[in-house]
Amino acid sequence: MLLIDVQKDFHPGGSLAIDSAGEDAERTANIIRRSIENSASPSINRLVVTLDSHHKLHIAHPKFWVSGDDNDHPAPFTLITSSDIQQGIWKPRSDLKLPVGDDLVKSSWVKAKIDVHGNMDLLDYCIQYTKLLEQKGRFKLCIWPEHCLIGTPGHQVVDIVSDAMIEWSDATGGSIEFVMKGENLLTEMYSAIKAEVPITSETDYNERLLDSLSKSDRLLIVGQAKSHCVNYTTRDIVERWPKGELNKIRVITDCMSPVGGFEKEADEFELFLKDNGVKTCLAADVFNLEIV
Repeated sequence: MLLIDVQKDFHPGGSLAIDSAGEDAERTANIIRRSIENSASPSINRLVVTLDSHHKLHIAHPKFWVSGDDNDHPAPFTLITSSDIQQGIWKPRSDLKLPVGDDLVKSSWVKAKIDVHGNMDLLDYCIQYTKLLEQKGRFKLCIWPEHCLIGTPGHQVVDIVSDAMIEWSDATGGSIEFVMKGENLLTEMYSAIKAEVPITSETDYNERLLDSLSKSDRLLIVGQAKSHCVNYTTRDIVERWPKGELNKIRVITDCMSPVGGFEKEADEFELFLKDNGVKTCLAADVFNLEIV
């Protein structure tokens, strides 16, 4: 089972809460518990859990940016375009103490001006980054409420799923595999497989994770949000999954929900699955399905 971002900030009470995520989490926990009813022969033998993992001053968070007169930060859900930055409507804060350099951005991946001290020009980088994002045609830069900040309660797996995972680990002797994503301050990473704009080798395709998942007899996918992180993680998996084995993937549609206002993207995700022959199912039917 691949559990995508089942974290407190995406559930009721969190900073980027999805109203129905609590019910999704209950069904997810129930699947995990049902899988160990026969502890001698568990139905699920791996739990891989992705964690959206951000720093406060991330490029998609409000406090990274200021208005042209330095008096305001963008409100959550503001879209910032490359044109907005070029026109001076929004700009990165001039006092940002970001560890900008080879660890965050490889100059061979994203071209940006370098000043006389050898430091990257952050304003120019933001223009180039948003242009690359727009050229992909999936997203403009969206400013989100601060969420899943590393070390905060919102970063943690929601309690009901965390408890079920611990029970699974005790029953099976298996260790839960955690995959952090989104730690790079200067690019968005909806997908756990690669960033929207890869700017380092670490934000490009996670071939190791893809390879290990592809060895599964069946891959069950759950999590949040159906419009974003589940959507694009699954798309990236399908893109490089062995084409003759897509029947092994099951997307459990009542264990995920879209971010409010992004229902269209969730509907398009379901069409993508259908067009690519990827099966969906409901939580109640998971253990009644055959791989055909």
